Amino acid sequence: MSLITETDDEVETLYASLNHPRPLLVVLSGPSGVGKDATLQAMQRRNTDFYFVVTATTRPIRPTEVDGVDYHFVSMGEFAEMITQGELLEHAMVYGDYKGIPKKHVRAALASGKDVIMRIDVQGAATVRKLIPSAVTIFLTAESEEELVRRLHERKTEDAGKLKMRIATARQELRRIVEFDYVVVNRESQLEETVDRVLSIIQAEKCRVDWTPVEI
Repeated sequence: MSLITETDDEVETLYASLNHPRPLLVVLSGPSGVGKDATLQAMQRRNTDFYFVVTATTRPIRPTEVDGVDYHFVSMGEFAEMITQGELLEHAMVYGDYKGIPKKHVRAALASGKDVIMRIDVQGAATVRKLIPSAVTIFLTAESEEELVRRLHERKTEDAGKLKMRIATARQELRRIVEFDYVVVNRESQLEETVDRVLSIIQAEKCRVDWTPVEI
């Protein structure tokens, strides 16, 4: 026999909202060399049910990269067409190359109830914050400037001039840390701990009383 003799529409609505998926749009950003790619790859290895956004770029593909996995590598003409058709959530020039986030896959993932994780530079993160105030922004950084410079040197992906520019840009980007919701220090040889912190942030955000749907 049911103990409930009458219903309260407001309470029923509240319970319904608590049991409905609460997808998030999570922005993982930070200077070059802090380990954004490594963090995302480690999250994927844990079989987390996230949609990981693949950025479109006009940058030439590197020997270790896979088209459609690391980036969607497109020509300048193709990128221009994506801008004209309004297919990009945000786009910007980064170190002489264009990068942008395709909209349609983000919308589809959110509609299915999946959390969307996007890895973008600090400049792009600022654009996303303006367009989508409910986005959760996480700033990833190394434990020190010395460690960051060491990582950039070890990548050996640019000539001396471009490397110097990346280091100078990283210093400027670090000053924008106050624009983000969270900061996670990705310490050397502690990648799994970094992932744990990112996942903890996501779980906490999904439990917020003031959670609001993402609108794109």
